Amino acid sequence: HVQLVESGGGSVLARGSLRLSCVASGDTVGRYCMGWFRQAPGKESEGVAALGMYGRTSYAESIRYSGRFRISKDNAKDTLYLQINSLRPEDTAMYYCAADRREWLLLPRYDYWGQGTQVTVS
Repeated sequence: HVQLVESGGGSVLARGSLRLSCVASGDTVGRYCMGWFRQAPGKESEGVAALGMYGRTSYAESIRYSGRFRISKDNAKDTLYLQINSLRPEDTAMYYCAADRREWLLLPRYDYWGQGTQVTVS
């Protein structure tokens, strides 16, 4: 089993930037497909970005062409990142990290989830 702990969220002004981190323990992230999901109050969860086991990246259609989000992983640190630039109020949500040995990418079918980190943009 892998345990996931997110950090890096906060309250920021629009057009600011944040880098979310997800530290994994219990196994090495190199063996997993990992993703970032977000859920805003009153809205369904949305897969934001994912990084497959062999390096394939996938971004939600809603943010894909904005160039504002970048997912990356440091296998040596067992850490997944999500860089978000030019933050907008609509990015306000709880952001969750997820991991699985199956290549779910943006499908919310992962076995392992973190507790989330809140991002609030005003």
